[in-house]
Amino acid sequence: MIDKRIVFEIHRLRDMQFSIRKIAQTLNIDRGTVAKYIVDPVIVRKAGPARSSKLDPYRDFIKEMVDQYPKINAPVVLRQIQGKGFDGEITILREYLRLLKDRPKEAFIRFESQPGEQLQIDWGHFGSLTYEGSSRKLYALAVIESHSRMLYVAFTHSQKQETLHFCLVEAFRYFGGTPREIVVDNMLTAVTERVGSMIRFNGSFLEFLRIFGISPVACNIRAPHEKGKIENSIKYLRHNFWPLRTFTDLEDANHQVLAWLDTTANQRLHQTTGERPAYRFVKDALRPLPEPLPDFRETETLLVYKDFGVRFDANIYTVPPRLVGKTVTVKADGRTLSVYYKEKQVATHQRAWKKKQRVELPSHTEQVKKLKKKVFMDKQIMVFMSLGQEAVDYLEKLADASQPIKKTVDRLLILNDDYGTASLIYALKKALKHKLYGFGYIQNILYQEMTPEIRHLPVSLKDDQLNKIRLSQPNLAEYDAIALQKRKK
Repeated sequence: MIDKRIVFEIHRLRDMQFSIRKIAQTLNIDRGTVAKYIVDPVIVRKAGPARSSKLDPYRDFIKEMVDQYPKINAPVVLRQIQGKGFDGEITILREYLRLLKDRPKEAFIRFESQPGEQLQIDWGHFGSLTYEGSSRKLYALAVIESHSRMLYVAFTHSQKQETLHFCLVEAFRYFGGTPREIVVDNMLTAVTERVGSMIRFNGSFLEFLRIFGISPVACNIRAPHEKGKIENSIKYLRHNFWPLRTFTDLEDANHQVLAWLDTTANQRLHQTTGERPAYRFVKDALRPLPEPLPDFRETETLLVYKDFGVRFDANIYTVPPRLVGKTVTVKADGRTLSVYYKEKQVATHQRAWKKKQRVELPSHTEQVKKLKKKVFMDKQIMVFMSLGQEAVDYLEKLADASQPIKKTVDRLLILNDDYGTASLIYALKKALKHKLYGFGYIQNILYQEMTPEIRHLPVSLKDDQLNKIRLSQPNLAEYDAIALQKRKK
């Protein structure tokens, strides 16, 4: 059975698309061994039954208490584990505590990276920003080039996978290239699982790093010295940049922090190196960015609703009305949101951070008005509007409710043939009063309260279009006015 670190290296190299032969050559082990551990990374060697102890279930908990309080004594620990179900004697506990406290103290040696070799990254939480009553959490991703202490910071409203990738690409652009490795802590967007020394990296994160040829390095739990450079940078950001500042929005926060990086953070004399990070930084040591760069914006596939809008991140963004009912792709960064249909860009909005907003483009609203105008010029709709003001009012409400106007009007005119105009107007009035917009509501009112008229069907003609001809309802008030004029004469 091989060491767990070798098992981890096998899977890390496999994730980087190494062949079994190449992995075996790299790690100097047998190809059969590589294949076996790719199939099953946890191969347990058969052994005789181990001697168990009542203390076994509590060993990790005890170790954590000793790490946090090195001088803690046995009676205190005993009370803690008795509360969790331990029913053994204090003797075995004293023996285990003696072993823990007699461990040799680990000495930490400061590790200095070569230029362009390593970046360290970490998130920091910086309260929230308010947008006219809507609050958004504010995070900062800090990225430091380990050799020079050159720092990059990006403020975001999210710690999602896509946000991490997008910010890292912005950091690579800022530095002018990519490192050979990135040191991360145990954030879920980088490390999904770790058992002892075996680490399973997030698949999306590995795929992202593969494009740039970067190797991930995960810090051990409770080992802050392994990423001390970036942790110190977060503290420096909190105490040097953050105090007494105000921001109008996310873009303003990023604008201010970039100015601070260029004029203060990367120009100061660093306490450890004794040099200015901007002068110590060796850009040529970094590897060049691939061209073209993949698109790492936050991406979602969304349905366009009847209000010609898509729902994204607590807001509605409009698209051309011809796309109602279709599926589009939305890509967003911290500044803009773009909409694509069949890989063609159809709309671009400034991203809104205030929640529950409808973000419209005037061109989309104008297109809707033109479409409505065309609909209202249809002959059947003109006939329906001639029935009276109630019909006109109901038609407008149908349009506002994004109902299928032409289809609904055709069916309402059939109800007019069956029940008569007076009954239809009654149903329209009642539906308007109760804000019921749609054919089904009118049909139900007429079915429950009215009786269909007995009507004799006209002669059916061969041309079906002629059978569908309807005449507009005449305005009798006009005839009354003509009659009155004749009487006056």
